[in-house]
Amino acid sequence: MILLLFGITYNSNTATFEDLSGFKTVQDSVYIDVDPIDKREYTDLKDKYDSSEFIYERTAKNSGWWTRFKQWLSDVFRDLFNINSDAKAADITDVILKIFYIVIVLLVVFFIVKAVLNREGSWVFGKSSDKSIIPVTDVENNIFETNFVTLIKDAEHNNNYRLAIRYYYLWLLKTLSESEIIDYDVEKTNSDYYNEIKNESTKKEFSYTSYLYNYIWYGEFDIDNTRFNKAKTAFTHFLNSIKK
Repeated sequence: MILLLFGITYNSNTATFEDLSGFKTVQDSVYIDVDPIDKREYTDLKDKYDSSEFIYERTAKNSGWWTRFKQWLSDVFRDLFNINSDAKAADITDVILKIFYIVIVLLVVFFIVKAVLNREGSWVFGKSSDKSIIPVTDVENNIFETNFVTLIKDAEHNNNYRLAIRYYYLWLLKTLSESEIIDYDVEKTNSDYYNEIKNESTKKEFSYTSYLYNYIWYGEFDIDNTRFNKAKTAFTHFLNSIKK
């Protein structure tokens, strides 16, 4: 089919334009690549890229228990503090774990120092009790060789009223035993001693002083100077009555 328009002819059979002046314009065509394809083959890709260097996403399967625990903890903090970034949650987790490690180390050191100093009769952050903790057991086993007047004086000087009452009670047992009112034995209880006492008046005083001792020593109540003096008066009165 040939069209004539403004002096230009178009031939559909040859897909060319011809104008009246004899010039010819050729329509653009699409280039088709007909070169042979060089086909490449790859083998053992899975084995080649299976090392940890090529693992970009940790899963429960390829992570250790500590990594899984940190990931779980990080998720907890992320949800708890409404953190919108996994990286920030991981950083917070690392900081908290470091603080936890430091606290654990400090606690271990604290208890080690406490155990060592307790052998010397001192509390880590408290006042020295002049070797009053461990020697109490030694005194209990050696009441007949112990100078209770000196021990009580030292305890009062350090305001350790509980310990002073402890010494008063052991001094009382020593005096009762020396007076053959009781038979002292470190394994015996207050009730055992009470049943050994024959005199009713002595029984009554022993019952009261035993009550004071149990309340102050085993109850671990802090007592002031006024309460201590009241208990001290009861013990000294009982001691003086036995010595007569």
